[in-house]
Amino acid sequence: MPNVLTSHPLSRLAVLALGTALALGSAAAQTLTVGLEGDPPRLDPALSTTFIDTQVLNQIFDKLVDIDQNLKIIPGIAKSWEISKDGKTYTFHLASGLKFQDGTPLDAAAVVYTFNRNMTLAGSARKNELGTVKTVSAINPTTVRVELKQAFSPFLAVLTDRAGMIVSPTAAKKLGKDFANQPVGSGPFTFVSHKRGGSITLKANASYMAGVPKLSGLVYRPLDAGDVRYANLISGAVQVITAVSPNDMTKIAKNTDFSVVNASGLGYNGIWFNTTRPPFNNVAARRAVAATIDRQAITTQILEDTAVPGVGPFAPGTPAYTAETVPQPDLKAAQADMQKAGGNLTFTMLIFPGGSGTEVAQALQAMMAPANITVKIEQVEVGTLLSRLDKKDFDAVLAGWSGLADPDSNIYDWVATGGAYNFGGYSNKAVDSLLIKARTGATMAARKTDYQAAMALVNTDQPYVWLYHSNNIAATSKSVSGLVITPDGILRFKNASLK
Repeated sequence: MPNVLTSHPLSRLAVLALGTALALGSAAAQTLTVGLEGDPPRLDPALSTTFIDTQVLNQIFDKLVDIDQNLKIIPGIAKSWEISKDGKTYTFHLASGLKFQDGTPLDAAAVVYTFNRNMTLAGSARKNELGTVKTVSAINPTTVRVELKQAFSPFLAVLTDRAGMIVSPTAAKKLGKDFANQPVGSGPFTFVSHKRGGSITLKANASYMAGVPKLSGLVYRPLDAGDVRYANLISGAVQVITAVSPNDMTKIAKNTDFSVVNASGLGYNGIWFNTTRPPFNNVAARRAVAATIDRQAITTQILEDTAVPGVGPFAPGTPAYTAETVPQPDLKAAQADMQKAGGNLTFTMLIFPGGSGTEVAQALQAMMAPANITVKIEQVEVGTLLSRLDKKDFDAVLAGWSGLADPDSNIYDWVATGGAYNFGGYSNKAVDSLLIKARTGATMAARKTDYQAAMALVNTDQPYVWLYHSNNIAATSKSVSGLVITPDGILRFKNASLK
C-alpha cells in the first residue's frame, strides 16, 4: 500500500518524495501535467479571487515573503525586513540582481509599482487587504519602505498571498486589462498559454533566482469532475490531481502506483446568504436554514473524514481557533424561525463545478426539507458565478475559502462592511469595530478575544453558515518526487521532478 501522508498546519510539511512507478519516456518526463478542479478565471494577482487561480499564480510569481510548514513567515523576494516600534513602518531589503521573466529588473521601483497597482486598479481584490497602506517608496534599488496609516498586525501575512506577488511593470503597463492573459512575474515557471477550458502551459524560468526548476514544463488541465480527474490520473494523462474526491481517495490509496496527501488546511466551506434581498434579508430565514444542518453527517458520510465540522472561520490548530461546540440540527428551532419568516421558504443555491459541492448541496437540500425549506441547486461555471457574486445576483451560494496564515485574512474581508469577499452584503458596525481593533492588537491573545466577540455577533446575525474545514488533498503518480504542499494548500513545483 502506498504511503498516505498527513500533516497538521502547525506541525510539519507534507512532502511527496516518491519513487519511480510509471515508465515514462525521458522527453515526457520533463513536463508534468496537473489535473486541476477548475479553470482559473483570473491569472492576475490583483484581480484573483479563487483558490484555483493561486495554484497557478504561485508558479508564475514570487512574493515579497512566504510561509513555511509551521506558518512562519520566511524571506522571498525580500531577504530581510525591519518593523518600527510603533508597527507603522516596514522596511524591506530585496535580493539584488533579480529579474522578471521578460528580462526587466525586479527592483524597488517594481515593488512600489505593484503595491500602487494593487491599491488602485479597477476591480482589484487587494484593495481592502492593503487598505492600511499610506505610502510605498523606493529608498534605493534594493530597499522599499512601506508606511501604514496605523499599526496592522496581519500585514506581513497578507504579503504571503497575492498581495505580495510582484508583477513586471513593463508587462502590466503594456498589456493593461490583458495582463491576466499574459501574466509576467519572477517565479520558477513562465506563462506560455491559456486555452480556456483546455489547458494552461508554463515553462521553466531559465533565470529563476533559486535555480532553474528540474521540470522543463508544467501543464494544468481543468477537470471539473472528481471522477474525471481520477480517471486521468489512473490512465497517466496527468501525474497530479487536486482536489481528490473523498470517494476516490480509498481507491487511489489501494493502488501502489500512486500516493495521496490528506493534510489539514487553513480554510473553510459554508453557505453565503445574500442579505440585501429577499428571502435572506430576513434574519429568521437565515437562522432557519442554519438550524437544519447536520455538520457531522456531512463531514463523515459525504466527505468521508477529509474535513472537520466547523462553526467559524478559524481552522483547528490555527492561532485564533477556540474549541467549538458544533450545533446539532434542531428541527423545532428551524420551524419556529420559519414561522417568523413566513412559514415557507424556497431559494436557489448556487454551487461551483467540481469537488464535492453537488453531494454536499444535495445533502443540505434533504436536511432542510422537513422544515418546509425548498432548495433549488444550480451549478454555475466559475467565471459566471464570480460575476454573479460581484453583482449580488443570487439567493445563496455554497462557497469556501482556502485560508491564509493570519486569522484576519480568514474573517475581515468576508464579514466586514464592504469587504472584498463579503458577497452577501452583510454589515454590522459593531463587528466592524471589533475586527478593526483585532487588526491592531499587539498580541495574538488580545486579538483572539476580539475575534471571539465579533464571532458571537456574526453567528447571531448568521450571514454565513460555516459548515466544515476541509483538508488539503492531492494525489500523485509515484513517478513524481520533490513536490511540496504547504498548509495553505498550494502545490509548489519548483523542486519537483519526474522519473
